[in-house]
Amino acid sequence: MIAALLLFAVSALNAQQHNFSDSYVVPHDTLVQQKLSQWQDIKFGLLMHWGTYSQWGIVESWSICPEDEGWTQRKGPYSSSYNGYIKAYENLQTTFNPTKFAPEKWAAAAKDAGMKYVVFTTKHHDGFCMFDTKETDYKITSDKTPFSANPRSNVAKEIFNAFRKDGFMVGAYFSKPDWHCPDYWWPYFPPKDRNVNYDPKKYPEKWNGFKNYTYNQIKELMTGYGTVDILWLDGGWVRPYSTIDTSVEWQRTIPYDQDIDMARIAKMARTYQPGLLIVDRTVSGEFENYVTPEQTIPKEPMKHPWESCITMGNSWSYVPNDTYKPTNELVHMLLKIISRGGNFLLNIGPSPEGDWSDTAYSRLQEIGTWMKIHNEAVYNTIPLAPYEDGKLIYLQSKDKKNIYVHVLSDNNDAMVLPSNIILNNLPLNKASRIVLLDAPKEKIKWQSTGIATVIQVPSKFQNNAVGKYAVTFKIIL
Repeated sequence: MIAALLLFAVSALNAQQHNFSDSYVVPHDTLVQQKLSQWQDIKFGLLMHWGTYSQWGIVESWSICPEDEGWTQRKGPYSSSYNGYIKAYENLQTTFNPTKFAPEKWAAAAKDAGMKYVVFTTKHHDGFCMFDTKETDYKITSDKTPFSANPRSNVAKEIFNAFRKDGFMVGAYFSKPDWHCPDYWWPYFPPKDRNVNYDPKKYPEKWNGFKNYTYNQIKELMTGYGTVDILWLDGGWVRPYSTIDTSVEWQRTIPYDQDIDMARIAKMARTYQPGLLIVDRTVSGEFENYVTPEQTIPKEPMKHPWESCITMGNSWSYVPNDTYKPTNELVHMLLKIISRGGNFLLNIGPSPEGDWSDTAYSRLQEIGTWMKIHNEAVYNTIPLAPYEDGKLIYLQSKDKKNIYVHVLSDNNDAMVLPSNIILNNLPLNKASRIVLLDAPKEKIKWQSTGIATVIQVPSKFQNNAVGKYAVTFKIIL
């Protein structure tokens, strides 16, 4: 188990610090247990942050939050006045028209890359809904939004259908805080920070209105969008006051009890979606079925299910000419994450036109080429000590019949192996056999000393390229 507290880098693009404790609650619902096991086996997913904010190429939602943080800074011609900025931001609804939207193209690229689940932002903190809610007119299907005339304007439904058709598990990202809802940021008071701007105990009718608003929107997603496998809830400051962890800086700033009755929501949601995984991020307990470290990878395995959500570029949402991580780094991230028992949720931000950058497609294609050779050493694997040893990543098959040792490259260039690879503390019996997945017909010789195994790399691979990013030795026990 990782130490009681993990601190995550907070930059202009990361507005939340995450912590994990020993309070994980194993789901008692057998259908949830089964789906959680299925989810843990598929390892690799896609996250997409998309909304009207993509038109300005800015951090999603946070610029309308009246906090003085790097990720909340307002820029551009409307930045001199908070009220003027809010008006201009909300007016983005009237120009949002992603005419290149074709979710089948995204699903095909993600499937080719080896991804097997998707999580899409149905609503971020700004409250703009990327689905056809009946609770507000601040939505993509509103007459105020040009794209509403498009037959595919209910983009969440279109995305879920397209990915589900390609065999993906489907996840709905949903922000618990809603900065556009008058029952959360009540117009009677100015907003002070990310939190509700009134005391819910003093104005219970307002808070009940917000609770019902949230419940009704989640019910819409659970009843009108086909099978949903994951309800991914963000905005961890909306939580019961008793759950606040004062060792985490942003949680110390929560002034009120913001209990939205997750038990009621979960009961309803699972009535319509049996076995639904619920991810109430950073709120430890029965409604956080797996935990979600952000922009980081734990150093050791965790005893409970988890997923690292990491951006392919520098930003969660679309930024023109964003800098994307090289494929080498992304493959290494995947291997390090799964070696510690986690899943990798890789984020791509669609453009205001409704497409990804050419670089994003290129990265996925390159990952896919690697995955087609090494997929058996990714899916349905579990951690194996020492997990990571220098350039070596250790995994084993779920049935423990095979061991996989990934050898990481130094860069994106073609990989040349050393003459010997030493597997410390991994003695093998005489019946074991080793196969190089990148060249399965080559005979691999090895020797075991009793405390280690030395793989003898064929001479033809010692001066010539074997592959890119990582090569994999499969040890058949």
